[in-house]
Amino acid sequence: MLDMCIVNCRLDPSDQECSIGIENGKIVSIQKLTSAADEIIDLNGKIILPGLIDVHVHMRDPGLTYKENFKTGTESAAAGGFTTVLDMPNTKPPTNTVKDYRNKLKIDKSKAIVDFVLHAGTANPEQIPSLGELNPASFKVFMDLHDDEFLMNLFSEIADLNQSTDYENLISIHAEDQEIVNRYTAMKSSETSKNSMVYADARPPLAEDVAVSKAILMAKEFNLKVHICHASTKKSLDSIQNAKTEGCNISSEVTPHHLFLDSSYLEKFANFAKTNPPLRSNAKKITLHDLPKTDIVGTDHAPHTIAEKKKNVWNAPPGIPGLETALPLLLNQINQGNIPFKEIRRLLCENPAKLFKIENKGHIKEGMDADFVVVDMKKELTIDSDNFYSKAHYTPFNGMKVTGVPVMTILRGEVIMRDSEVFKATGNHVYS
Repeated sequence: MLDMCIVNCRLDPSDQECSIGIENGKIVSIQKLTSAADEIIDLNGKIILPGLIDVHVHMRDPGLTYKENFKTGTESAAAGGFTTVLDMPNTKPPTNTVKDYRNKLKIDKSKAIVDFVLHAGTANPEQIPSLGELNPASFKVFMDLHDDEFLMNLFSEIADLNQSTDYENLISIHAEDQEIVNRYTAMKSSETSKNSMVYADARPPLAEDVAVSKAILMAKEFNLKVHICHASTKKSLDSIQNAKTEGCNISSEVTPHHLFLDSSYLEKFANFAKTNPPLRSNAKKITLHDLPKTDIVGTDHAPHTIAEKKKNVWNAPPGIPGLETALPLLLNQINQGNIPFKEIRRLLCENPAKLFKIENKGHIKEGMDADFVVVDMKKELTIDSDNFYSKAHYTPFNGMKVTGVPVMTILRGEVIMRDSEVFKATGNHVYS
């Protein structure tokens, strides 16, 4: 007698229906016949995907919990079909030290309702060897906050760490060049215009393209594995592709807001569309045609309060919540024939698990964790930020109509979301 059997499900729109047997939180069988189980879930032909993995979220816990906390953030993840999230280090305090990393880990374990991993910060380079022993998802580098000398020393420190351990530490990079950002921001900040589009001019595509080129050169010089977060320009993606062909160990990530929105949304939604890197012009931005060039879709879920977002363009914080909109936006494009269904598995399941070494996740195979998201490709939804589980009740996608939504999320054989209702659950730290 199995714990659960999911029947009449399809792994792909073109597949025949099958049954998935689950025991002790693991997939134990995938077959046409239904197995006896304590719980049987009939999906009536709906499609089932591996639980989504978001390698780039900002849950704001600790220190900034008025924006989000690990409970509300992981509830938001479950609502959007994500069963594993990788949280960034820029909390308060940031996870730049062993003490702060361990404290954050303790807090997050007590609140998580999906599985998770933590990225480590790099503002305290002397802490890197000790942080490496804690096995973070990556060392996160914000190039817009550091000069070239600091970056060179940082890459050298992580290269030395890799040589002294068996583990290949990954560097995740926010790629905007500090000198260019500072120079253009100084030029634009004196403008009296209240138009939020000025912010995009203050952090131009040049800043990203130059930073990506520098990151590639340093990755080659120090023989390091690097991951470029939220690539937003065609040129940066092309540079990453070229580096791959030259043998550089590099990967890239794009966000739904950079895919589907352009800089004109800063005029329409003002600071509610403000993010780093900024939304780009149609001439420079990435599009769905660029998806084959990238490895991962990450949401860069970055919640703030409405009051913060209503400040002037220079004082309002950058960031857009994305956990509850990413999958519906992509499923809608599948329904419109713009991307193949297999891209969801590649970009949001398989590659995140592979590149960030998340074992037992990202695939529907025997022996893997029983993490799933069930999608209804016919169900229609009008995106409404008032209904978000996230504390951030805003989105530049507000009012957009989509077809194709997640209707059930299962974590290690336990239903944690059904028909938009999220249930109490216990998430695990994956790299335990």
